[in-house]
Amino acid sequence: MNTLYLFVDFFTIIIPLLFSFHPKINFYKSWGSFFLAAIPVALLFCLWDSLFTQAGTWSFNPRYLLGIYIFHLPIEEILFFICIPFSCVFTYFCLDKFFDISWKPIREKVFAVLLAIILLTVGGLFIDRAYTALSFLSTAVICLFLVFIAKVDWFGKAITVYMFLLVPFLIVNGILTGTGIEEAVVRYNNSENLGIRILTIPVEDIFYGLELFLLNLFLFKSFESIKMHHREKIAL
Repeated sequence: MNTLYLFVDFFTIIIPLLFSFHPKINFYKSWGSFFLAAIPVALLFCLWDSLFTQAGTWSFNPRYLLGIYIFHLPIEEILFFICIPFSCVFTYFCLDKFFDISWKPIREKVFAVLLAIILLTVGGLFIDRAYTALSFLSTAVICLFLVFIAKVDWFGKAITVYMFLLVPFLIVNGILTGTGIEEAVVRYNNSENLGIRILTIPVEDIFYGLELFLLNLFLFKSFESIKMHHREKIAL
């Protein structure tokens, strides 16, 4: 079934896309900010992805692909870096709009430090394993940057939302890594990761996904802030 990965992308984004027009949500008004954020992040992750693909850290099963490649990546993988962040940012947008999911600043700082310590320790201990080292170390740096340098007021909210997103994450990544199908869509070289799996999902994917979400959300909220400031300036 050479359209499987494409279907995964499609069904990941279609519901958030349609509900963007719901009158109580109106996320479509923020599409501009989302795409301004998603494009540079997607380019960064595509570069990472392409280098790791060429190095043999992972590979893609042609059985489930259309066969269109750009910079050594199947088109479905490139779309993944738009579809997944769209769904994640949309979910954050909705939960933040309708529920109080804020954390106290001290709790955010403690959580960020503890998470960073764990990630830096594991990433440092397994520095010879490319996927483990890069995903753990870079996620740690991003968490510390957001909380202590950028001083965002939404880090705790993002963690809450990501915990919620882990349910669809297990479904989507489960399919891509082989859960419920004969062969994996994305095949990992276990010498480059810890070899710890949740179902068929490498544990590194959880932090890779968190990093993808946080970077998109950071830029999205930055562009939304700029847009709001511009509107206020015009109103004056």
